[in-house]
Amino acid sequence: MRRPFHSAGLRQTEDELELHAAPVEAATADTAQHEKLARVNLAAMYRLVEQSGWGEGIFNHISMRVPGSPREFLIKPHELGYAEVTASNLVRVSMDDDLDERSGVNRPGFVLHSTILKARSDVNCALHVHVPEVVAVGALRRGLRMYCQAALRFYEQLGYHPYEGLTESLEEGPRMMKALGRNGVALLLRNHGAVTVSETAWGAFSLMRYLVSACKIQLQIEGAGGEAVEISQGACESARKQLSSHNTGRAGADWPAWLRRLDAVDPTYRF
Repeated sequence: MRRPFHSAGLRQTEDELELHAAPVEAATADTAQHEKLARVNLAAMYRLVEQSGWGEGIFNHISMRVPGSPREFLIKPHELGYAEVTASNLVRVSMDDDLDERSGVNRPGFVLHSTILKARSDVNCALHVHVPEVVAVGALRRGLRMYCQAALRFYEQLGYHPYEGLTESLEEGPRMMKALGRNGVALLLRNHGAVTVSETAWGAFSLMRYLVSACKIQLQIEGAGGEAVEISQGACESARKQLSSHNTGRAGADWPAWLRRLDAVDPTYRF
């Protein structure tokens, strides 16, 4: 069934964006305000991905579950570039539909993001990119190695899915989700790209930053030709616990800083 999309204009203060750090279920504001905040955070992600050099024209996508409506999500209109995305022009769609460009959304983007959000109720945001260094590491048989601190973010939480072509078929969904797993935070799509998932916009964006960094460092290390030293299993396990505490503590100040960076350049993503 084809369904029309809905949008809403908005403007709010930066203080209201503190909601990014808490699960939607834990927030106390009304549903409409939750959606406004989700729209601003998602639009900000599109702009930041473009600024980071991860964009690919109008392709690749970022999605956000609609607060208060868990079977719907927000995604950019198919024809818009990342720098054109604003809070009010995001498309709201049902993950239970079977949509393509006639409904205003990119077909592969809809398939990938609806699959993830349906299967993982703990995930509210998913980010997919084709950054060259990430594609390169994903094409290596051994995949991502624990060569640096950035890689530790994915220790025992990274899945791999073999290339099957464009993600146009809903039948591929269960195989991708089996690779991601119940607790995975990222998925390397072999010969294709990567996806990071989180309950917040900041979480998915931050994870992708670390994944891109880890892949770049790995290629530099392996390209140097010397014998590489991997972080020990014990250190990986210890650091994972430290990072969990870090993410729920001091790192909470990170996302507002990224928003201030955007506001200083072009605040139109909020509208």
